[in-house]
Amino acid sequence: MSVFSSGVFGVESVKSVSVTEGESVSLNSDLTEIQRDDEITWKFENIMIAKIYGKDNKSRFYEDSADGRFRGRLKLDHQTGSLSITNTRTTDSGVYKVTSKSSGAPLNIFSLTVYANLPVPDIIRNCSSSSPSQQNCSLLCSVVNVSNVTLSWYKGNSLLSSISVSDLSISLSLPLEVEYQEKNTYSCVCVVNNPISNQTQHLNNTELCQPCSDVIVLVSAAAAAGSLLIAAAVGIFCICRKHRKTDKEVQIRDREITYADPTFYKRHKSSATEQDNVVYTGVSRR
Repeated sequence: MSVFSSGVFGVESVKSVSVTEGESVSLNSDLTEIQRDDEITWKFENIMIAKIYGKDNKSRFYEDSADGRFRGRLKLDHQTGSLSITNTRTTDSGVYKVTSKSSGAPLNIFSLTVYANLPVPDIIRNCSSSSPSQQNCSLLCSVVNVSNVTLSWYKGNSLLSSISVSDLSISLSLPLEVEYQEKNTYSCVCVVNNPISNQTQHLNNTELCQPCSDVIVLVSAAAAAGSLLIAAAVGIFCICRKHRKTDKEVQIRDREITYADPTFYKRHKSSATEQDNVVYTGVSRR
């Protein structure tokens, strides 16, 4: 736990307190003893959360106030009136004020910041941005769902690059290019801004920085698949063209068939009585 004071000395000075999520924190009233006729009250962001009576040393906790966030996690010291918060959460961050009824003025004001536990950074090989001909190893150092942190690459004790985020809970990634033959040790360091804590992940060059042979395999496989697709497309085109040509020839033959209208000839009647004969011409077909 870290405690810092700021502002003007006296009852209006604000003490900054920082803890990591899950830890317990004590906010002191600065009293040595509660007077019998006094009452000590605690407020969070001007919302009453706890009170202790000097007459009988009885405590009262307003567990439904402040959206019920402190339910079952507040304790009061019966002698001094100091407040303890157990199992702290990031939502406990804010301003706490302790007041004495007899004086009518704040005894202490605290600005509490509860930082989330830091994840261990993850270092991966970024083959998507590497080519087999390159002599550099492309790496990514990443952390997820973080706020108020700085993500940095160090070479020994020298800072190479860094990126920071304040209040938003986001994911951070920081790239680094390393030569394959380089044997120096790198570390990706994620640091909370105040800083309360840090987590470090060390790079193992021999394991991560190897040529991306899988990239060559993928490229070859993609090229083979592309060739198969082209061959299949050409085959389909030829088959379609052959069918179209056959259909066209049938249509042409159909157009070459000519039908002639039949012609009827009638012989003139002779003087002799005889039956009329009708002669039909044949239908020619080419």
